Formats: sequence, C-alpha cells, structure tokens
Amino acid sequence: MKLSAPIYQLKRRAKLLAREEKIPLHMALDRIARDEGFAGWSLLSTRVATCKTASEILSRLSDGDLLLLGARPGHGKTVLGIRLLLDAARDGRKGVFFTLEYTEQEARKRIRSLEGETSGAGDALDIVTSDEICADYIVRHLADASRGTVAVIDYLQILDQPRNRPELSVQIVVLQKFARKTGIILAFISQVDRSYDPETKPLPDMHDIRLPNKVDIGLFSKACFLHEGKTQFQAIA
Repeated sequence: MKLSAPIYQLKRRAKLLAREEKIPLHMALDRIARDEGFAGWSLLSTRVATCKTASEILSRLSDGDLLLLGARPGHGKTVLGIRLLLDAARDGRKGVFFTLEYTEQEARKRIRSLEGETSGAGDALDIVTSDEICADYIVRHLADASRGTVAVIDYLQILDQPRNRPELSVQIVVLQKFARKTGIILAFISQVDRSYDPETKPLPDMHDIRLPNKVDIGLFSKACFLHEGKTQFQAIA
C-alpha cells in the first residue's frame, strides 16, 4: 500500500492534529495511520521500516547464505520476506516463495499489495504451496535454479511438523550444504518465542528464536530481527 505522503509529512500532520484537537500525539498518529489504511501507527511504521530494510538486505547477502527473518506476529517478518523476493526479481534474479501458510491466490494477493510503483515485479516470482514442503522438497524444486536465486521459506518452525519428516536440525543441515554448493540464498521466516520481552531489550535476537526442537543456530549465516518498526541485521558466521 502506497502512502499518501512521506512518513515525515504524516508525522507533521499528526502533530498539527494533536495541537488543533487537543488530543495526545499517539491518538493523532493512530488516526493518521487509519486514514492511510492501517490499524495503527505502529503497523504503518513497521511497513515503512521493512520496505527500507528489504532494499538493504539483498545487497548484504552473499550467494549461499542462510538468513533468518525473526519477529513476533504482526511485526513485519512475512512482509520483509516478500519484499526481499521482489527486490530479487527487480535485480533479475529468480525468486521462490515456499509457503505452508498461504494458498497461491492468497500469496499473489499479498505480493501485489506490496509491489508499489513497480507493479508486475511479483509476476515473476515462483509460489510453492505444496503440503510436502520440507528440505528434500526444496532441494528438488531448486535443483536447476541458478546461483544467486533467492528463496524464502514460510516458515522455519513448521518444516518438521508432520511426524514423517526428518527433525528440523537435520533438515537445516541439508539445506545449508545445498545452499553452499549451489550459491542459492535461503531465507527462513521465523517465529520469536513468547518469552521475548521488549521491556528488557528493544529487539529480539538469536536467543529468542522459538525452537521446539533443538537446532544449531550457527548453521545460519545472517539474521534480521524486527519489532515495533525497528530492525537489526547481523552476521552470524
């Protein structure tokens, strides 16, 4: 969704509104956000932050990277993953979205809402919604993909949910070896544990990744965490 004005102008509108109607600034910000089609200011600012972050992430990734995109629900991790794929498509790369959360129609609708001024970029993305998605399935699907291809997996914790699948730790080892061999970039949307407390630290980190089954986090090479419109990118290995 394109904003009617740059975010600094929207903030200025909110300040004027707060002054004119003698209401708290946070209420004015939320009202401006609703006018822009968002439930509140925090969601609007998160959308803006993920847009900027996505444009930076691709340039900071190397062929063969395993990237974690982590956040609590509603803080923009899926948006960031899709924007990363759109940036890859604009860069002439192949982009693949493996999702166990969306139907293809739902995924296409979400992608179109994020295309912005470069409408049509999402048409080039490959959307995979099979219930069979797991490490072996991903390896087979990407077997002929070229170096520098970007694939986003939605999401990490669900890969080994069916009991007939290998443990998540085994699957990540398989995918790391595959990524290093082929130069394909794999990004995993990841849940953050409910125990994460923003009052203690402003952003989650690798220690806050929700892992019902043990996984060596050192297998990932990069990570990006989001919360309340703030982001933090880090190299792990």
